[in-house]
Amino acid sequence: MRYLTHLPALAAALMVWAVPAQADGLSDLEAFLKQTQQGRTTFTQVVTPPKKDGQAQARAKTSSGTFEFQRPDRFRFEYTKPFEQTIVADGQTLWLYDVDLNQASSRRQQEVLGNTPAALLAAAADLKALGKVFELTSVASQDGTNWVQAVPRQRDGQLQQVRIGFKSGQLAALDILDSFGQRSLMTFGAIDAQPGFKAGHFRFTPPAGASIVQQ
Repeated sequence: MRYLTHLPALAAALMVWAVPAQADGLSDLEAFLKQTQQGRTTFTQVVTPPKKDGQAQARAKTSSGTFEFQRPDRFRFEYTKPFEQTIVADGQTLWLYDVDLNQASSRRQQEVLGNTPAALLAAAADLKALGKVFELTSVASQDGTNWVQAVPRQRDGQLQQVRIGFKSGQLAALDILDSFGQRSLMTFGAIDAQPGFKAGHFRFTPPAGASIVQQ
């Protein structure tokens, strides 16, 4: 019966083997890229500029709206508060429309989206593709949120880094830091992964009378 003395160690080993690996930010991001091909959600964005000399605290600005996307390369941000603005990418052209100014500007999408936060959410098909543009690192979980840090491989743009947060496997936040020290924290509501977009949903046609600026 001497072999019974080995049972506690064997049982402990089996218990360790049987416990599933904990998800981290990179595995959550990989699942999001592969499994969520389209979606609609609400967002709240808080933009905080760097603190100026003499300021006790930088003044933050809050906005909100809806975010929709469809892979590959199509998305729409509709800002509703405090001002109405629309940002639309149709796969070829990126449009920005300001309702109050009745002004629309456009740029070729491939020239501006390569290393932007939007590329993290709507463009890449998997981590391998995304890793060609960003250095990706899992960050320690905080308050039940798994984080991925994404640093552009080309450091000549305005983006310094982005952190993508997932809670219970669902996209929860984008924490964006630009090269000027401005921080933008965007938090998301629950994603509807079957929004039923109709053909042409991500096309943008400037309203009649709008001034057009091509960059």
